[in-house]
Amino acid sequence: MKLNKKLLATGILSASLFAGNAFGAVSAEEAAKLGDSLTPMGAEKAGNGDEIPAWDGGLTTPPAGYKGDGIYVNPFPDEQPLFTIDQSNVDQYSDNLSPGQVAMIERYDDYKLPVYPTHRTAAYPDEVMEETVENASTVELIKDGNGLGNYQNATPFPIPQNGLEAIWNHITRYRGGSVQRNVGQVTPTESGAYSVVKFQDELTWRTYLRDYEPGEDANVLFYFKQAITAPARLAGNVLLVHETIDQVAEPRRAWVYNAGQRRVRRAPQVAYDGPGTAADGMRTSDNFDMFNGAPDRYNWELVGKKEMYIPYNSYKLVDRDLSYDEIIKAGHINQDLTRYELHRVWHVRATLKDGERHIYGQRDFYIDEDSWQATVIDHYDGRGELWRVAEAHSMQFYDQNVPWYAIETLYDLLSGRYLVLGLTNEESNPYTFGVERSSREYTPAALRRAGTR
Repeated sequence: MKLNKKLLATGILSASLFAGNAFGAVSAEEAAKLGDSLTPMGAEKAGNGDEIPAWDGGLTTPPAGYKGDGIYVNPFPDEQPLFTIDQSNVDQYSDNLSPGQVAMIERYDDYKLPVYPTHRTAAYPDEVMEETVENASTVELIKDGNGLGNYQNATPFPIPQNGLEAIWNHITRYRGGSVQRNVGQVTPTESGAYSVVKFQDELTWRTYLRDYEPGEDANVLFYFKQAITAPARLAGNVLLVHETIDQVAEPRRAWVYNAGQRRVRRAPQVAYDGPGTAADGMRTSDNFDMFNGAPDRYNWELVGKKEMYIPYNSYKLVDRDLSYDEIIKAGHINQDLTRYELHRVWHVRATLKDGERHIYGQRDFYIDEDSWQATVIDHYDGRGELWRVAEAHSMQFYDQNVPWYAIETLYDLLSGRYLVLGLTNEESNPYTFGVERSSREYTPAALRRAGTR
């Protein structure tokens, strides 16, 4: 598998929680734990002696029935829930849930968490894990946290010393280098009525470009293009993003092509709490991928580690035999199709800095230790009231050694509405890894040339 080399000579990160101090690189003695008592990605290798097993390398062999076509079959088809968490027993398990998960159970009589046996399926390519081990003793936060010194690729801080490092592990995590996907997004009304907005997304890391030149456009982490393919009234509109790394020094570059006007315009609103694309006000720009972009408006606290029931191995939610009508229900998705497992997570709390603005005053992140993916995020408003609850129903793309999301959900506790992003059950060619793109295909001029209605 092709892997990016020398992703950046310098430059990444933000938010100056630790002004005047250098953080990042750990001692050689600490780094030596990686691959020993810790996995190469920094998770505890051992199990907990009960529900959580030891990590044994993850799921890297496709199960029988997988055809290599990006349509992922369930490797655990015969497993049944061990138990279910609902209103009758939520108090018994609340220590292993987020406040937002508890609030969802308390708000909806039919909301439940089916708990299955835990499988630590997360795995990355060998070279990604090797570079992560190297990063532990070399990468540091620089430029008041707006840059990464000595960063090449992979996960920068497998042994995080603060919340900011843990968040950037999520932001920079490996997602296959270059991938195209066709997915649906819905924002049901309180009664459950919905229409589907369909996207074709492309994500290409800078050093995976065909014409990659070391040092060229060095402050770009990846290029992202999102074309709306349905409904007809929105089809043809396209978003283009050059995801800059130090977004304080150089804000994210974003453009939109409006098919009706046949014009390309800069889109500075595609950042922070700007509105998410075609989301009916149900998510912010930085809600995409659970969280993305510059973290400089928040202070970040590494609260600690805990065991928690989180969505995991969510292969049922990509079953091609399911229709969207079977998944989308009033108030929340069909929880009978979900799967929760007990895993260890990093708890990171983000609180809005004095003088900064964002619709979320606080966000509590619960990040899977094996993959560095944010898996649950509780969002609070400016008054400190719990407002929105995000869950990432993750799965292992076992033929690519890529942990990612089956779908993302974002529930609004006040309105009773929610958003689902990433639906593939009714889409053709849901995921294609290894696509080849050049830098010329990610320019505003290319956006204008390719524009259609």
